[in-house]
Amino acid sequence: MSDRIVAGIGFRRGTGADEIAALIARALGTIGASRTDLTVVATAADRAAEPSICQAAAAFGLSPCPVGAPALEACDARVVTRSARIERLRAVGSLAEAAALAAAGRDSRLALPRIASAGATCALAIPHDTARHP
Repeated sequence: MSDRIVAGIGFRRGTGADEIAALIARALGTIGASRTDLTVVATAADRAAEPSICQAAAAFGLSPCPVGAPALEACDARVVTRSARIERLRAVGSLAEAAALAAAGRDSRLALPRIASAGATCALAIPHDTARHP
């Protein structure tokens, strides 16, 4: 698996850091990646300073990467999951997928579409320069 993986996170207010960190770990396990493969934890810029995402990212030795609304919206055509609620709130089908793709850079690809826990979503993306081709 790639040694550069970006996790995109969406979460509801009140979701604990442990739940977010566990979801990231589950996502990494799903694609056969290790905790050390994770290089970025990305989320919407207006949520990146919230304690739960800061603490969850810190569990992986990282700080949250804020992604602005224009960058999220620019990735909307590449997300594979559509949530009507998130489309209304954020103008993207999946905040987690859009954040992962935006933070991973142009021509990145999803390694794992959005998965969810009770209060959070996580998607994984791989930057173009480390993406494996068939």
